[in-house]
Amino acid sequence: MDHQPKFFENLSGSGKAIGVLTSGGDAQGMNAAVRAVVRMGIYVKAKVYFIYEGYQGMVDGGDNIVEVSWESVSSILQIGGTVIGSARCKAFRTRAGRLQAAYNLVRRGITNLCVIGGDGSLTGANLFREEWSGLLEELAQKGKIDEEAVKKYAYLNIVGMVGSIDNDFCGTDMTIGTDSALHRIIEVVDAIMTTAQSHQRTFVLEVMGRHCGYLALVSALACGADWVFIPEYPPEEGWEDTMCVKLSENRARKKRLNIIIVAEGAIDCHNKPITSEKVKDLVVQRLGFDTRVTILGHVQRGGTPSAFDRILASRMGVEAVLALLEGTPDTPACVVSLSGNQSVRLPLMECVQMTQAVQKAMDEGRFDDAVRLRGRSFENNLNTYKLLSQKKPDAELPKSNFNVAVLNVGAPAAGMNAAVRSAVRVGITEGHKMFAVIDGFEGFAKGKIKEINWGDVGGWTGQGGSILGTKRTLPGKFLEKIAEQMRTNNINALMVIGGFEGYESCLQIYEARSRFEEFCVPVCVVPATLSNNMPGSDLSMGGDTALNVIVEILL
Repeated sequence: MDHQPKFFENLSGSGKAIGVLTSGGDAQGMNAAVRAVVRMGIYVKAKVYFIYEGYQGMVDGGDNIVEVSWESVSSILQIGGTVIGSARCKAFRTRAGRLQAAYNLVRRGITNLCVIGGDGSLTGANLFREEWSGLLEELAQKGKIDEEAVKKYAYLNIVGMVGSIDNDFCGTDMTIGTDSALHRIIEVVDAIMTTAQSHQRTFVLEVMGRHCGYLALVSALACGADWVFIPEYPPEEGWEDTMCVKLSENRARKKRLNIIIVAEGAIDCHNKPITSEKVKDLVVQRLGFDTRVTILGHVQRGGTPSAFDRILASRMGVEAVLALLEGTPDTPACVVSLSGNQSVRLPLMECVQMTQAVQKAMDEGRFDDAVRLRGRSFENNLNTYKLLSQKKPDAELPKSNFNVAVLNVGAPAAGMNAAVRSAVRVGITEGHKMFAVIDGFEGFAKGKIKEINWGDVGGWTGQGGSILGTKRTLPGKFLEKIAEQMRTNNINALMVIGGFEGYESCLQIYEARSRFEEFCVPVCVVPATLSNNMPGSDLSMGGDTALNVIVEILL
């Protein structure tokens, strides 16, 4: 008798069969999704089948459709690509091909299909579902199946998961494979920066993204690139002059390198291509800078998946099986998406149509609509990049007479320096005077505080640890000296970046307000700890990097 606790008491897959396939371009994390579907399916007592080589395997049948066990997916979590293969299939685009695919599924009793792929793969799955009853009737008329089979397997459930390194599917904050591809890009940028700095070079880096600029945009944000070209947000007329002026200004500020990131599908406002070679030639001709082009290509697809992609794919795979078990003949095909930090189900075709609407908007020159249709995550990333990459002329900056102090508290965590950079640049853009505190509250008490400017935080995004220095010391025993420093420097707000010590420090500052009026100012804490144990936040700064280090060690 089975005495194991059941986490999904009301759901049973007994008597049901699930087929899982990967289709279209491969993406890191697909294997984690396959593994999750198989093990969740078996957990609820369903039969689970691999469909090798995507839709081609479904059409060909035979050994391409194989029942699998729990052990079949052992040790695939960390493998990139897809162990069950992926292939483009012309036959499945024809009704005859789909008829053969339906026959191969019915023979094995498979009426639940989990498809991992892009929007084209998912659109094909939805068409297959819509035609299913008609395909079964046609098979019965041809004598390939009997009427009992037509009734027994009357409807097909479809659930999709998006595997795409481009993050080009609307309705989800992140697709499987995107985070891993970003890791590949950032690794290359970090490597390039050392040689570029040595020789005072400009590097033009071309990344994937024929129709979507997510990889280019977010990698530019993550490495502090000087300029980025993406298809959804082409540069304005005269961008050549604007870019060259910015590159020259950066060199004048003693910056020894320039990084320009180009999505392979980048265009100008007239829908004309902007290539990496064109950008390189422009920089060489106009500025005479030593400039090189690096095209990443399929390196972005390869390698092991990041910790985030493994977790994302695993969670999505479990949710996909739950969606299949809860499906009815009236349930529309759905896609499992990420919203915030939760796996959610959305109508598949609504998301596909929205994705296609982005391309239509770009083709018609409605670029603001294209950015909006990409979703809040894309739009926020674009606005953040624009805010942090280009300093307004001093004459255009507002004057707030507001002084903000930024400091790190607690153990160092990856991302602290990027957070300081963002805080400083946003504060300056808002007209505030920004101050950096060295060595946390202990340094604050000793007067280690200085004004910090826009250029002072250049190149901080990719550096680990804490450039400002950080200590675990709480402010409790230094309250009087800290109040004196706040009074001397006329500090009107405090921004603390750190772990639980940061929370405790700000609580002590708050509780001392009755004794020190200098502490009666806005105080903000940004969670930064690799332990990810901060109340009120799903993810703390540094947690993702720490997970990736652990995963790399375990390989």
